[in-house]
Amino acid sequence: PCNALSFEQLALVETLGIGCHAVNRAAVSKEDDVLIIGAGPIGLTVLEFARAAGARITVLEMSETRRAFVTENYAGVEVVASLADEPRFQIVFDATGNPRSMSGAMRFARFTGKVIYVGITKEPVVIDDPLFHRRELTLLASRNAQSPDFPRILAMIQSGQIDTRPWISHRCDFGALPEQMDAWLKPSSGVIKAVVGLT
Repeated sequence: PCNALSFEQLALVETLGIGCHAVNRAAVSKEDDVLIIGAGPIGLTVLEFARAAGARITVLEMSETRRAFVTENYAGVEVVASLADEPRFQIVFDATGNPRSMSGAMRFARFTGKVIYVGITKEPVVIDDPLFHRRELTLLASRNAQSPDFPRILAMIQSGQIDTRPWISHRCDFGALPEQMDAWLKPSSGVIKAVVGLT
C-alpha cells in the first residue's frame, strides 16, 4: 500500500500515469521498435512503461544534459541527438509539445506504424497527408491517465521496478521557492523534477 512510499515517490505517481496511459494506448509489446522524441519528464514516463513492456527503445533528444540522464539511468536504451529521415520504428511517441516536431514525427514511422502525441501544443500541427496515407499510419492522442493505472504504478515503485530517485534533481523549502523558480525554469538548470518541501 501507499504508506510504504515516501512523499517524494508519491509526488511522481500522477506524472508517471501520463506515460502509462500513452503506452497502453499504443499497445506497446516486446516485438516493437519504439522511438521516443523528447526526454523531458513526460518522455521519461513513456520510457519507463515502454521499457516495462520489453520494447526496443531509442530516445531522440537535442539536450546534451537530458541525453546524459537517459544514458546514465536507462541501460540498453539508444540515445541520439539526431536521426536519419527513414521509417525505422513501429511506434513513435512525440513528447515534445513542439508542433514542428509533432508534424515531423511520422516520418520515422514504418508502414502501418503508430504515432502517438503525448506532448500537448496550443498551435495547429501540420500533417503530411501523402506520407500518412501511403504508410497507412495510425495517429493517436494521449493525455492524463485512467484509474486502473495508479495501483500498477504504485506497485511498480514499491517493488523497485520504477526508481523515482534519479528523477528528483532539485529540491528546496517553500520559503526559498520564489528565488529558485526563475533559475529552475532555465534549460541550463538541468531540472528533471523539482520538489518543494513544506514544513
